[in-house]
Amino acid sequence: MPMDAHDIESMIKAAIPDAEVTIRDLAGDGDHYAATVISASFRGKSRVQQHQIVYQSLKGQMGGVLHALALQTGVPSGPGVPEG
Repeated sequence: MPMDAHDIESMIKAAIPDAEVTIRDLAGDGDHYAATVISASFRGKSRVQQHQIVYQSLKGQMGGVLHALALQTGVPSGPGVPEG
């Protein structure tokens, strides 16, 4: 059974409460998603470490129920947000 985009977002936000999460279903099949996850908790971490945090939040669903996830991560930017 495919995984719902809302479920993916909920799992990520449960593990990374301050995250801004955007999920897109790439193929319309519930198996291939793109996610953008922005969190201040990623500040000072490498891109690999950021991705590992997101994958850990999915609790082993990758490669099983969730077939493919194109992932982009980053830290918030904009006025009033210090760069770190």
